[in-house]
Amino acid sequence: MERKEIEGAKDKEEYMSYEDFLDFCDEDTLAEWVNGKIEWYSPASNTHQSLARWLTSVMHIYVETKKAGIVIPAPFQMKTGRDLPGREPDIIFLGNENLDMLKETYLDGPADLAIEIVSEESLLRDRGEKFAEYEIGGVKEYWIIDPDLKRADFFVLKGERYERCVEDERGVYRSEVIQGFGIKVAWLWNLPPVLDVLKELGLI
Repeated sequence: MERKEIEGAKDKEEYMSYEDFLDFCDEDTLAEWVNGKIEWYSPASNTHQSLARWLTSVMHIYVETKKAGIVIPAPFQMKTGRDLPGREPDIIFLGNENLDMLKETYLDGPADLAIEIVSEESLLRDRGEKFAEYEIGGVKEYWIIDPDLKRADFFVLKGERYERCVEDERGVYRSEVIQGFGIKVAWLWNLPPVLDVLKELGLI
């Protein structure tokens, strides 16, 4: 399907397949596939992007060093189930045992960890729709980070429901899906130099 055809379908709110949506998307597409339609979203703020780049860098180096899997920043699609939307988390972690789900243009199944960095535009979606979809779809761990409120919520799938987890007495949250990886919540608001963080994590 050509781009203009899909844009026309968006205007008319006509159904399109997920395959057509993937064909339409490129690295600059700011959209998700929900109930057969394109949902567009606004470009991210500098605060959002700075946090996303910092966290991606720290996680990527840790995961690569430990040979634990792969970290994928947005834009990259995740389809957690046949009847669930195609979403685009800000950061995805996929462990080695699940790398067979990784396709050329999307993740065909739930990430082990999905991270959403909240903006004013995405607040209800991240805490409402995506929370329910990731839970139903089997995303094992879900972080919701709100840099404006300086609030981070961490959820781990226990059975069929998310259970909220908290940082320890030193303010460190330890992931349950990235073995040995812990992050000080305060780092998310002041973004210390990545090299300093890697030293504290014992990587250098």
